[in-house]
Amino acid sequence: MTEERAATAGPPEPGRSPYDGLNAPALRALLAERDRALAGMAAAHDEFLHAVSHDLRAPLRHIVSFGPLVRELVEDDAQGLPAGAREEACSFLGTMDQASRRMGRMLDGLLALSRIGRAPLHWAPVDLNELLGRLPSTIAVEPPGRDVEWRIAPSLPTVVGDAALLGQLFAELLGNALKFTRGRTPAIVEIDGGIAEDGAPRLTVRDNGTGFDPARAGMLFGVFQRLHRDADFDGMGVGLAKARAIMQRHGGRIGIDALPGEGCTVVLAWPSAGARMPGP
Repeated sequence: MTEERAATAGPPEPGRSPYDGLNAPALRALLAERDRALAGMAAAHDEFLHAVSHDLRAPLRHIVSFGPLVRELVEDDAQGLPAGAREEACSFLGTMDQASRRMGRMLDGLLALSRIGRAPLHWAPVDLNELLGRLPSTIAVEPPGRDVEWRIAPSLPTVVGDAALLGQLFAELLGNALKFTRGRTPAIVEIDGGIAEDGAPRLTVRDNGTGFDPARAGMLFGVFQRLHRDADFDGMGVGLAKARAIMQRHGGRIGIDALPGEGCTVVLAWPSAGARMPGP
C-alpha cells in the first residue's frame, strides 16, 4: 500500500483502530493534518475571543451609557409625561440597565473560561497545604466580620500542576462555600484530603451551607447553570464550570454532592503519581 493510499484509507472495520495498517510516513502525514486542523481551531477560538471582548461589548456600552440620558428625558417635567407613565418608563430603563450589566458579566465569565482552556500550563509540585493556608485571607468575606470557621487539614497532599490555575480553582470553590453559608453562625468550611490506595491525590471541600437537591448536581458544572434565585445568592453560574475546566486541564475529575439545608461537598481527584500528565 502506498503512503497516499495508507493515509487516505476508508473507514476501518468495526472493532479495529483507524490507525491499524498505517506505516510511519502515513502516520506522520496524518499527524500533520491533525496539527493543521488544531491550528485552524485555535485561530477560530482567538477570533471568537476577540469578538466577545470587543465587538459584543460595544452595543452593551451604548445601552449602559445612553440609558441614563433617556432617564433624564423621561424625568424632565417639560416632557409632560403623566406620573404613572414616567414611573413605568423608569422601571423599564432600570431593567434594561441591569440586564445589560448582567450580560457584560456573562461575557466576562465566558472569556475567563476560554482563557483557562488556552492558558499554558507550568507544571511543578504544588503543596496544597501552603496554597490553601494563604487563600482564606485573600477571599473577601461579606459582610465583613462574619463568623467563619476554616478547618484545613494539616497533611494535605502535594500535587503536580499549575499553581496559578490551582489557586484560581480553590478561590472559586472557597468563594462558593462562603456565599452559600450566608446566614450560618458559624459558617464552617472544611478541607481534607490525602493519597488514595491507587496513589492518586484526593481532596474534599465541605461546607454547612444551604445545599441543594442532589438529583440536580450534574447540571451545576454547565455554564450559567444555577439552582438558586439571584435574590437569594448572586452569581453568574460560571464558577463550577471554571473549576471543572481546571481539573480537566490537570487530567483530574471533580464531583459535587449535597442535601438541602445540610451543606455541600466538592470532591477533587488528581491522576496518580505515575499517570501521564496532559499536554500544555
